[in-house]
Amino acid sequence: MREAMLNGTSLRKRFGKTTALDGASVSLEPGEIVAVMGPSGSGKSTLLHCLAGILRPDEGEVWFDGERIDALGEGPRTKLRRSSFGFVFQLGQLVSELDLLENVALPLLLAGRPRKEALEGSARWLERLGVEEVADHRPGEVSAGQSQRAAVARALIHEPRVVFADEPTGALDSLAGEQVMELLVSTSKEQEVAVVLVTHDVRVAAYADREVIVRDGRVVNASVPA
Repeated sequence: MREAMLNGTSLRKRFGKTTALDGASVSLEPGEIVAVMGPSGSGKSTLLHCLAGILRPDEGEVWFDGERIDALGEGPRTKLRRSSFGFVFQLGQLVSELDLLENVALPLLLAGRPRKEALEGSARWLERLGVEEVADHRPGEVSAGQSQRAAVARALIHEPRVVFADEPTGALDSLAGEQVMELLVSTSKEQEVAVVLVTHDVRVAAYADREVIVRDGRVVNASVPA
Protein backbone atom coordinates (compact mmCIF):
# COMPACT_ATOMS: atom_id res chain seq x y z
CA MET A 1 0.00 0.00 0.00
CA ARG A 2 1.42 3.37 -1.04
CA GLU A 3 1.38 6.53 1.04
CA ALA A 4 -1.86 8.51 0.76
CA MET A 5 -1.71 11.60 -1.46
CA LEU A 6 -5.03 13.04 -0.25
CA ASN A 7 -6.26 12.39 3.25
CA GLY A 8 -9.29 13.68 5.16
CA THR A 9 -9.41 12.75 8.84
CA SER A 10 -12.35 12.97 11.29
CA LEU A 11 -14.15 15.56 9.18
CA ARG A 12 -17.18 17.30 10.64
CA LYS A 13 -19.29 19.88 8.85
CA ARG A 14 -22.55 21.48 9.92
CA PHE A 15 -24.97 23.74 8.07
CA GLY A 16 -26.98 25.45 10.77
CA LYS A 17 -28.47 22.66 12.89
CA THR A 18 -27.91 20.04 10.20
CA THR A 19 -24.85 17.82 10.51
CA ALA A 20 -23.59 16.93 7.03
CA LEU A 21 -20.37 15.20 8.11
CA ASP A 22 -19.92 13.52 11.47
CA GLY A 23 -16.32 12.34 11.73
CA ALA A 24 -15.80 11.03 8.19
CA SER A 25 -12.31 9.90 7.16
CA VAL A 26 -11.07 8.89 3.71
CA SER A 27 -7.72 8.68 1.92
CA LEU A 28 -6.68 8.48 -1.71
CA GLU A 29 -3.50 7.11 -3.24
CA PRO A 30 -1.86 8.48 -6.40
CA GLY A 31 -3.68 7.28 -9.53
CA GLU A 32 -6.45 5.60 -7.54
CA ILE A 33 -10.17 5.85 -8.39
CA VAL A 34 -12.39 5.80 -5.30
CA ALA A 35 -16.20 5.72 -5.50
CA VAL A 36 -17.94 7.50 -2.63
CA MET A 37 -21.40 5.98 -2.30
CA GLY A 38 -24.41 6.37 -0.05
CA PRO A 39 -28.06 7.44 -0.04
CA SER A 40 -29.18 10.96 -0.90
CA GLY A 41 -28.33 13.36 1.91
CA SER A 42 -25.69 11.07 3.41
CA GLY A 43 -22.91 13.67 3.12
CA LYS A 44 -21.19 12.41 -0.05
CA SER A 45 -20.99 15.76 -1.82
CA THR A 46 -20.03 17.62 1.35
CA LEU A 47 -17.18 15.17 1.84
CA LEU A 48 -16.00 15.77 -1.74
CA HIS A 49 -16.18 19.55 -1.28
CA CYS A 50 -14.13 19.38 1.92
CA LEU A 51 -11.50 17.16 0.30
CA ALA A 52 -11.30 19.55 -2.66
CA GLY A 53 -10.87 22.65 -0.53
CA ILE A 54 -14.18 24.14 -1.66
CA LEU A 55 -15.54 23.93 1.89
CA ARG A 56 -13.64 24.11 5.15
CA PRO A 57 -14.61 21.42 7.67
CA ASP A 58 -15.65 22.64 11.11
CA GLU A 59 -13.42 19.96 12.61
CA GLY A 60 -10.82 17.52 11.29
CA GLU A 61 -7.99 17.92 8.82
CA VAL A 62 -7.45 17.62 5.06
CA TRP A 63 -3.94 16.95 3.78
CA PHE A 64 -2.77 16.96 0.16
CA ASP A 65 0.79 16.13 -0.82
CA GLY A 66 2.05 16.71 2.70
CA GLU A 67 0.32 20.08 3.13
CA ARG A 68 -2.70 20.75 5.32
CA ILE A 69 -5.08 22.47 2.92
CA ASP A 70 -8.10 23.10 5.18
CA ALA A 71 -5.95 25.58 7.14
CA LEU A 72 -5.09 27.59 4.01
CA GLY A 73 -6.78 30.90 3.16
CA GLU A 74 -9.23 31.21 0.29
CA GLY A 75 -6.58 32.53 -2.10
CA PRO A 76 -4.15 29.62 -1.73
CA ARG A 77 -7.02 27.10 -1.82
CA THR A 78 -8.32 28.66 -5.05
CA LYS A 79 -4.83 28.47 -6.56
CA LEU A 80 -4.57 24.82 -5.49
CA ARG A 81 -7.90 23.98 -7.11
CA ARG A 82 -6.81 25.62 -10.35
CA SER A 83 -3.39 23.98 -10.50
CA SER A 84 -3.77 20.51 -8.95
CA PHE A 85 -7.48 19.64 -9.02
CA GLY A 86 -10.02 19.07 -11.80
CA PHE A 87 -13.81 18.98 -11.44
CA VAL A 88 -16.69 17.26 -13.24
CA PHE A 89 -20.18 17.92 -11.91
CA GLN A 90 -23.56 16.39 -12.73
CA LEU A 91 -24.61 19.11 -15.16
CA GLY A 92 -21.11 19.89 -16.43
CA GLN A 93 -21.34 23.54 -15.31
CA LEU A 94 -19.86 24.77 -18.55
CA VAL A 95 -20.00 28.52 -19.22
CA SER A 96 -23.05 29.01 -21.43
CA GLU A 97 -21.66 32.08 -23.21
CA LEU A 98 -18.56 30.24 -24.42
CA ASP A 99 -18.27 27.50 -27.03
CA LEU A 100 -16.87 24.10 -26.08
CA LEU A 101 -13.39 24.96 -27.36
CA GLU A 102 -13.23 28.01 -25.08
CA ASN A 103 -14.77 26.15 -22.14
CA VAL A 104 -12.16 23.41 -22.22
CA ALA A 105 -9.38 25.99 -22.56
CA LEU A 106 -10.48 27.91 -19.46
CA PRO A 107 -8.16 26.21 -16.91
CA LEU A 108 -5.14 27.03 -19.09
CA LEU A 109 -6.30 30.60 -19.68
CA LEU A 110 -6.87 31.13 -15.95
CA ALA A 111 -3.35 29.83 -15.35
CA GLY A 112 -1.98 32.53 -17.66
CA ARG A 113 -1.17 30.39 -20.68
CA PRO A 114 -1.24 32.16 -24.09
CA ARG A 115 -4.67 32.03 -25.71
CA LYS A 116 -3.41 30.34 -28.89
CA GLU A 117 -1.66 27.62 -26.88
CA ALA A 118 -4.72 27.10 -24.66
CA LEU A 119 -7.10 26.78 -27.62
CA GLU A 120 -4.77 24.38 -29.44
CA GLY A 121 -4.61 22.21 -26.33
CA SER A 122 -8.38 22.36 -26.03
CA ALA A 123 -8.82 21.24 -29.63
CA ARG A 124 -6.58 18.23 -29.02
CA TRP A 125 -8.58 17.19 -25.96
CA LEU A 126 -11.94 17.60 -27.72
CA GLU A 127 -10.65 15.41 -30.55
CA ARG A 128 -9.37 12.86 -28.04
CA LEU A 129 -12.81 12.64 -26.44
CA GLY A 130 -14.65 12.52 -29.76
CA VAL A 131 -16.46 15.86 -29.74
CA GLU A 132 -14.25 17.93 -32.03
CA GLU A 133 -17.11 18.33 -34.52
CA VAL A 134 -19.04 20.52 -32.05
CA ALA A 135 -16.05 22.51 -30.76
CA ASP A 136 -17.59 25.78 -31.98
CA HIS A 137 -21.00 25.07 -30.41
CA ARG A 138 -22.16 26.45 -27.09
CA PRO A 139 -23.25 24.06 -24.29
CA GLY A 140 -26.94 24.70 -25.02
CA GLU A 141 -26.47 23.61 -28.62
CA VAL A 142 -25.06 20.12 -27.96
CA SER A 143 -26.31 16.94 -26.33
CA ALA A 144 -25.88 16.24 -22.63
CA GLY A 145 -23.34 13.53 -23.44
CA GLN A 146 -21.27 15.86 -25.63
CA SER A 147 -21.38 18.56 -22.98
CA GLN A 148 -20.22 16.14 -20.29
CA ARG A 149 -17.36 14.92 -22.48
CA ALA A 150 -16.26 18.53 -22.79
CA ALA A 151 -16.47 18.83 -19.00
CA VAL A 152 -14.17 15.80 -18.66
CA ALA A 153 -11.73 17.40 -21.11
CA ARG A 154 -11.80 20.65 -19.12
CA ALA A 155 -11.10 18.73 -15.91
CA LEU A 156 -8.05 16.99 -17.37
CA ILE A 157 -6.51 19.56 -19.73
CA HIS A 158 -4.22 21.14 -17.11
CA GLU A 159 -2.90 17.74 -15.94
CA PRO A 160 -4.33 17.80 -12.40
CA ARG A 161 -3.27 15.41 -9.65
CA VAL A 162 -6.87 14.71 -8.57
CA VAL A 163 -10.22 14.90 -10.37
CA PHE A 164 -13.36 15.31 -8.25
CA ALA A 165 -16.44 13.97 -10.06
CA ASP A 166 -19.81 14.57 -8.38
CA GLU A 167 -22.55 12.42 -10.00
CA PRO A 168 -20.93 12.92 -13.44
CA THR A 169 -23.49 10.68 -15.19
CA GLY A 170 -26.56 11.74 -13.23
CA ALA A 171 -28.06 13.76 -16.10
CA LEU A 172 -27.20 11.23 -18.83
CA ASP A 173 -28.92 8.18 -20.25
CA SER A 174 -27.25 4.82 -19.56
CA LEU A 175 -25.33 4.65 -22.86
CA ALA A 176 -23.98 8.21 -22.65
CA GLY A 177 -23.15 7.62 -18.98
CA GLU A 178 -21.11 4.54 -19.81
CA GLN A 179 -19.25 6.39 -22.55
CA VAL A 180 -18.40 9.30 -20.26
CA MET A 181 -17.20 6.97 -17.47
CA GLU A 182 -15.07 4.93 -19.86
CA LEU A 183 -13.46 8.12 -21.13
CA LEU A 184 -12.93 9.53 -17.63
CA VAL A 185 -11.40 6.30 -16.33
CA SER A 186 -9.21 5.57 -19.36
CA THR A 187 -7.81 9.08 -19.63
CA SER A 188 -7.31 9.29 -15.86
CA LYS A 189 -5.35 6.03 -15.89
CA GLU A 190 -3.26 7.21 -18.82
CA GLN A 191 -2.46 10.46 -17.03
CA GLU A 192 -2.11 8.73 -13.61
CA VAL A 193 -4.71 11.07 -12.15
CA ALA A 194 -6.53 10.08 -8.96
CA VAL A 195 -10.33 10.37 -9.01
CA VAL A 196 -12.85 10.93 -6.21
CA LEU A 197 -16.13 9.74 -7.73
CA VAL A 198 -19.36 10.55 -5.89
CA THR A 199 -22.26 8.41 -7.10
CA HIS A 200 -25.32 6.47 -5.99
CA ASP A 201 -25.21 4.26 -9.09
CA VAL A 202 -23.57 0.85 -8.61
CA ARG A 203 -22.87 0.66 -12.36
CA VAL A 204 -20.81 3.84 -12.13
CA ALA A 205 -19.10 2.69 -8.93
CA ALA A 206 -17.98 -0.47 -10.75
CA TYR A 207 -15.44 1.64 -12.64
CA ALA A 208 -13.63 2.48 -9.38
CA ASP A 209 -10.74 0.64 -7.74
CA ARG A 210 -12.59 0.59 -4.42
CA GLU A 211 -15.67 1.99 -2.67
CA VAL A 212 -16.25 4.19 0.36
CA ILE A 213 -19.77 4.01 1.82
CA VAL A 214 -21.14 7.10 3.62
CA ARG A 215 -24.25 7.15 5.80
CA ASP A 216 -25.41 9.96 8.09
CA GLY A 217 -22.15 11.81 7.55
CA ARG A 218 -19.94 8.90 8.54
CA VAL A 219 -17.83 6.46 6.57
CA VAL A 220 -19.37 3.12 7.51
CA ASN A 221 -17.40 0.95 5.13
CA ALA A 222 -14.27 1.45 3.03
CA SER A 223 -12.68 -1.30 0.98
CA VAL A 224 -8.92 -1.57 1.23
CA PRO A 225 -6.81 -0.72 -1.86
CA ALA A 226 -4.92 -3.59 -3.42
